[in-house]
Amino acid sequence: TNCLTTVWKLFKVLSEDQQRYEKQLIFEHPAFVKLCQQLLRDSRRMTRGDLVFSLHAVVNLGIPQNTLLVQTLVRVCQEKLNQFDNRCISVLATTLVGLDKDKNVSALQAGLQLLVEQRIPSIRDIFILQNLMKCVGKDAPVFLKKKLEMAVLREIDHLTFLNALRMFLALNAMNYCSIPILNACSKKIQENVHDVPFWQLILILEACCNLQYRNVKLFSLLADYVNSTAYLWDKRQIIVLLSAFETLGFQPSELMGIFAEKLIEDPECLNFKNLLIVLRVYSRLNYVPRGQKHPFFETLHSCLNKYLPQISNTELLRAVYSFCILGYLPHRALDELLQKDSRDELLLSDDLYKEQHEMMLHCVKTCVELDSPSFTKPAFVLTENFSSLVSLHLKKAREALIELLGDENMFQQNVQLPYKYHIDFEVRMDSDRKKVLPIAATDDHADLSVQRLAFLFVPLSAFCVGTMHPLGKLAVKKRHLNKLGYHVILIPKKKFEEMTNEDAVKFLKGKIYSENGFPFSEVTVQDNH
Repeated sequence: TNCLTTVWKLFKVLSEDQQRYEKQLIFEHPAFVKLCQQLLRDSRRMTRGDLVFSLHAVVNLGIPQNTLLVQTLVRVCQEKLNQFDNRCISVLATTLVGLDKDKNVSALQAGLQLLVEQRIPSIRDIFILQNLMKCVGKDAPVFLKKKLEMAVLREIDHLTFLNALRMFLALNAMNYCSIPILNACSKKIQENVHDVPFWQLILILEACCNLQYRNVKLFSLLADYVNSTAYLWDKRQIIVLLSAFETLGFQPSELMGIFAEKLIEDPECLNFKNLLIVLRVYSRLNYVPRGQKHPFFETLHSCLNKYLPQISNTELLRAVYSFCILGYLPHRALDELLQKDSRDELLLSDDLYKEQHEMMLHCVKTCVELDSPSFTKPAFVLTENFSSLVSLHLKKAREALIELLGDENMFQQNVQLPYKYHIDFEVRMDSDRKKVLPIAATDDHADLSVQRLAFLFVPLSAFCVGTMHPLGKLAVKKRHLNKLGYHVILIPKKKFEEMTNEDAVKFLKGKIYSENGFPFSEVTVQDNH
């Protein structure tokens, strides 16, 4: 056991290339074969500690799971399971995470799960609890996950920085979002943010995404840390980090600004894969660097043009779509995308992404028309009442508008516009935003003095985390409604639903009769607060 464990300790610190070479030498060494044969013979006579550490070493050294040695050690562990102390259980739990499920492994996992359930009250070591959490995994019953959570909370005052880092991964492995534990871990990480290695940063953000845990303070601190040490980071590392933030819907604006400057200075660092990631991140998070909008777009556009001859139509669509969301039209790429052959290939395919391709192509065509410099605000927009029925979550808004305006003829609901755009409610006012006008009186003629207000009730997921800054899809809709002559009022559904009826009326009154009503000039894509 000591020999195997020492080999594993030396082996695990090597690089991947070195590991491949050393592994071949180890497996071909005659002494290693004898060692494995001796381990197979003595497995049932070994102490519990030697048994679990031997299994841990042979699994991590890469001895195949279907070999007689590994299967025998798994079966002997199953036989001696009740004799294991908490440390042995922890080592075994860690080992099982690296094994695929087969008959013997599944039986051992089931037995370990029953033993863990009995032992939890006696375990005081957070490290051991974390290993058990990883082992029981996402398929464990909820009551067992809850027991493990309570055991961790019992020891939460003894949480160390390393425990905090590992706890994110343990909860992620268990697919269990414990807000009290995550908050405690976040606090510990915030206190030691400069000690978090890059790969741990990524794993923490991925765990937050999987667990749907949104901690703006933690995200901001991690982004500020990277921002303040950006000169130490490789551009590829920053791209990976920005991608992780994008998945969370969090906009690290300062970091995005600094990275945009780096790209403008050195665009050669962008291969096509990284270009697609950068475009996706900046378009979804609706960010364009202040004062460097055109150099930024030109850099990315030039980079895309370089790869045009060698990319697929799907990749071309993704790139162009991201540019269009940002309000920039890459003409050469657009011409290539909108050729009949390219469109047909995207729309006639039977793959899972056909519907997504249709949506993206529709958005691109709409942007080509509405974001063109030659487009002018129409004097009259043809609208259609989609339905007189109002969904449940908009019922309160409808009732509040009736109470505020006195009559349901003073507003329009479920309005369908050209380009497949839809708004929840439309209110029309005079040019001074002092008086609401009846819909019927302004329906049949073009009157440039009439101000149109479009109310959109949107989920919080349509905004960047912790802000009212719209994500890309909502931002492009807002921009296009502005082009069509609407002043857009974005209202978070959840916030509105939580208001009393009286507060809802006051809130809508403030939005309609706002002293600082926005003109209908085109808003910038970024619209940052």
